[in-house]
Amino acid sequence: MTHTYQLTGMTCGGCENKVKSNLLVLPEITAVEVSKESNSATISMAKHLNIDALQQALGGPQSKYQISAMAQSEIEEEAKSWVETYKPILLIFGYVTAISLIAAWQNSSINVMVFMRVFMAGFFLTFSFFKMLGLKSFAESYAMYDIVAKKFSGWGYVYAFIELALGLSFAINLSPVVVNWFTLIVMTVSIFGVLESVLNKKKIQCACLGAVFNLPMSTVTIVEDAIMIAMSAAMLVLM
Repeated sequence: MTHTYQLTGMTCGGCENKVKSNLLVLPEITAVEVSKESNSATISMAKHLNIDALQQALGGPQSKYQISAMAQSEIEEEAKSWVETYKPILLIFGYVTAISLIAAWQNSSINVMVFMRVFMAGFFLTFSFFKMLGLKSFAESYAMYDIVAKKFSGWGYVYAFIELALGLSFAINLSPVVVNWFTLIVMTVSIFGVLESVLNKKKIQCACLGAVFNLPMSTVTIVEDAIMIAMSAAMLVLM
């Protein structure tokens, strides 16, 4: 994909060369053409990068080189790129939500407890499935940010089976109080590593779907864990 941006601050050929070399450092960028006369940059990318990432490559917000979108189309492209990036997770949540609603539909109303139990069963079973497809790769990726996996290298392997066990437990409604407490504790511990990575803006792969999909760590990952924490807590309160 190729986009043209407004780029101010270039005053000479040296500036053009510096801007071009700085942008080409980013692995996603395949080609760059800049012009101080038109204050523009035409950038080809293998994967779409947002304006903030491009500005950081140019020296950050305080740099004399300032890049901005030419038009509204760039904003629309960023939104489209976000949907494409997280399409696997969005589809999974859509399917799991639909199945949960069908299972919870009783006497012309939604049984909230059944909805949450089926949702959590579907969530854990689906996510554990993708982790099992590449267990070693998942464990290695997980150890990059999870606070327990950083100290115990085998935790990634254990965690995948914990998710499988939780999914099966929710599916058959096994010891709901114990299972929900265990889920609450495990997911709370898990979210700390995610929060640290997102807040520190670490550019690492999210291991939530194993190594099958190359998903970046972001607030989406926080939302996933937060939903599980909120549902397990809500079920404990409603029991």
